[in-house]
Amino acid sequence: MRYVEKANTPDGRDLPLLKRMDALDAVYIGYGLLIVLAVIVSYGLAVFHMLPADPDEVDLGLILAPPGTPGHLLGTDYMGRDIASRLILGIRAYFLPGLLAIGVSLALGALSGVVSGMRRGAPGLFADYIMNLIDSFPRLVLILLVASAFAPDIYCIMLVVGITNAPAVAMVIKDRIRTLRHRNFIEAATALGLSRRTVVLKHILWYNCRSVFIIQATLGMAEAIMVETSLSYLGFGVQEPAPSWGNMVQSGANYLMQGKFWPSTIPALAILLTTLGFHLLGDGLNSALEKKRAG
Repeated sequence: MRYVEKANTPDGRDLPLLKRMDALDAVYIGYGLLIVLAVIVSYGLAVFHMLPADPDEVDLGLILAPPGTPGHLLGTDYMGRDIASRLILGIRAYFLPGLLAIGVSLALGALSGVVSGMRRGAPGLFADYIMNLIDSFPRLVLILLVASAFAPDIYCIMLVVGITNAPAVAMVIKDRIRTLRHRNFIEAATALGLSRRTVVLKHILWYNCRSVFIIQATLGMAEAIMVETSLSYLGFGVQEPAPSWGNMVQSGANYLMQGKFWPSTIPALAILLTTLGFHLLGDGLNSALEKKRAG
């Protein structure tokens, strides 16, 4: 039997998602879902090599060809390689690593939040101490130290990103659990003999915290994109000839003063529009599901 306490309050949290959204939420979520769909489709095209052209083919006769050149919709880069194909292929640099970062942050944050919210005494204090310790490190500095000292691949870097994002998830889960643990439906489930594991995993985390996980996942993917592209721009991430939006911006920036803006501005716009889409999706879901507007 499901014991889900309906929030029959004026904010309408018991209503379906579509009825909870206002016009601004619908715009945010719609744009965000469009970006998510575009990323997934583009990743599929990259995996199955269904690209407009060979992303590694060098054509010295079409170096820095402008957008609209026959056979090169978005133009070519400084080596005559197709920008559109490399833009699509560059999604692989952050997609799976970003999912790893999200999974680590949600799993570690949920575990710490459950321990802090459900357990009094030493276990809860220890979980809080570990999360505060992780949160005290400057995130970008720690990532750069790991990247420069150990020269790991992007998956190792994203593992660090996931760990450093866990405290934010843990704080939200802990606050939610402390609010819910004394509610009537939790006491009823416990009185009927359900194990604490079932109560926590099913009735608290799944029924009442899944919106938190969805929102944190969208924001986590946006941050993963920014971290990967920033590191690739600085030379710590994906290296040439493998394409990444970050190293595409970096290599194309050398030609801006010559009026050849597209090799850098096109991947820069891709970064901007994609991260904006994930942030707006998270903000729209946060407003519709939690009745909170970021900022």
